[in-house]
Amino acid sequence: MDAADSPPRTPSIPWFVWCTVVAVTSAMIGGHWDISWHRSIGRDAFWTAPHIAIYLCGVLAGVSSAYLILSTTFGDRRDLASSSITMWGFRGPLGAFVAAWGGVAMLTSAPFDDWWHGAYGLDVKIISPPHALLSLGIFSVQVGALLLILGYMNRSEGALRDKFMRLFLYVGASMVVLVTLFLMEETGRSEMHTAELYRAVALGLPFVLVGISRAAPHRWACTIMAGIYTLFQLLLLWILPLFRAEPKLGPVYYNVTHFVPPAFPLLLIAPAIALDLLRRVSPRWGVWRETIATGTLFVAVFVAVQWPFADFLQSPWARNWFFGTHYFGYYEHPTWLNRQYRFWPAGTRAHFFSVMTLAVAIAIATSALGLRVGQWMRRIKR
Repeated sequence: MDAADSPPRTPSIPWFVWCTVVAVTSAMIGGHWDISWHRSIGRDAFWTAPHIAIYLCGVLAGVSSAYLILSTTFGDRRDLASSSITMWGFRGPLGAFVAAWGGVAMLTSAPFDDWWHGAYGLDVKIISPPHALLSLGIFSVQVGALLLILGYMNRSEGALRDKFMRLFLYVGASMVVLVTLFLMEETGRSEMHTAELYRAVALGLPFVLVGISRAAPHRWACTIMAGIYTLFQLLLLWILPLFRAEPKLGPVYYNVTHFVPPAFPLLLIAPAIALDLLRRVSPRWGVWRETIATGTLFVAVFVAVQWPFADFLQSPWARNWFFGTHYFGYYEHPTWLNRQYRFWPAGTRAHFFSVMTLAVAIAIATSALGLRVGQWMRRIKR
């Protein structure tokens, strides 16, 4: 058969796009694994397996982005020239520049984090300065991957467009995972009857869910992202305790014999479904009515499902492998409310309602920002 008679080659997803997807996956796994390592073993060395998984994200993002930028500028990737931007004399897709910056930030945070622990000892909070730089780097890699996939998705049609859309929603779900990881200390089981938890959730999650769902041509975009987040957290909850671990630091207040997994995922799937259903009718309402309805509905549905579910999580019925409320870090003192299955006091009624009102206002503001960003992302083609 002559080459002219052979069937046309079906367009496929480029390797560098897959590379960015693997990068964000490695960061998701490594981040939660690292926290589990700290809760189970302590910080015994810098080059642990979780750290390698985290920084592999920066390496993969750097390699794929450098290839795209250099090959577009100097090499044979002239097919991307028309869908690229120019920065500092270099040409490449917008997402490649953003991901490259994120990779550099991540790798820069590695020696910074090692020095920080050497100078100040163990972290008492998840978000120390080097961890903040690391989180910013991971977020930039995720944004870069989103923009890179988005450019291809908005230039594609048919089955190939659907493939890019699925990858787009997957990377969006990884951003949901990163936000919940960042908020882990504010969203523990003992905080679930405080208005502060719902204020913290409103600060970041409506923006991610609304923004990415508006850029993705799928009617269940929010539900898919929340579903991936939920499945990912459940797999960590069920798999990590299968591996042995013991503390190497003290004091030890709880006898740990295996890796301590993250908590049962937040019930984000409920407000995500509500947002997808709302989106089918809200565009006819006008921007402000849609924004107010989106933010209010997110908080209302999340409170309606998470509040009573928190009572269940504090009960003996949840102290099993499925819900995992019987897992504790070696450093958790018996007097801690989490160990005692008790809630933090919600404060006065006036305080509770003022903070909850603020949570709704924040959700409306972040939803408005998400709507604007989503509309902007629909136009990205490079």
